[in-house]
Amino acid sequence: MYQLHFGVLAEYMPSILDGLLVTIKISALSIVFGTAMGIIGALCRISSSWALRTVGNIYVEWIRNTPLLIQILFIYFGLGVFFSLSPVTASVFALAFFSGAYITEIIRAGIQSIHRGQREAALSIGMTEWQAMRLIILPQAIKRILPPLAGQFITLVKDSSLVSVIAVADLTYVAKNIVTTTFRAFEVWLAIAAFYFILSFGLSLAVRKLEKRLAESD
Repeated sequence: MYQLHFGVLAEYMPSILDGLLVTIKISALSIVFGTAMGIIGALCRISSSWALRTVGNIYVEWIRNTPLLIQILFIYFGLGVFFSLSPVTASVFALAFFSGAYITEIIRAGIQSIHRGQREAALSIGMTEWQAMRLIILPQAIKRILPPLAGQFITLVKDSSLVSVIAVADLTYVAKNIVTTTFRAFEVWLAIAAFYFILSFGLSLAVRKLEKRLAESD
């Protein structure tokens, strides 16, 4: 019968913590760049320019209808033919590109949920389009998009485990190596799942706190 031996985790804890730091680094950078891409994508999607709307539509539909794993492999091995990308750089690029498409839709929906009359009222008192967006629409839209945005960020943290296929030494990659060496699959994968839970739940709590603070500021 299989005997549990959690002591193996203590032995490999330095490697696990190194993998945890890599996961945090990749996730944080991907969230930052993915959010920037989402903002740009949303502005393209609601633009009055046909060309920008088309670019935004193609970006969102292409990304949403192809698997993330394929995108990671294409960026690392496919674009790697033309550009010298490290595994970490390719991972951040793939995750940001992927999450940016979903964030685009979240931000677009949030902006368009604000009644058109508010924009027209802002323009009627002399505001520019940018001022109306920055001072009237975005402050209201941000409160509405925070919950789905938090869900997208948490999904990104969990999806980051896929980058182990291109030998990024993240939590999943480190765990696979430890299991291969020790054959302690139950203990190792249980611990790795716990680390992902802590990251995701911590992120969820942080967003809830931000939501509460924004609600109190009303």
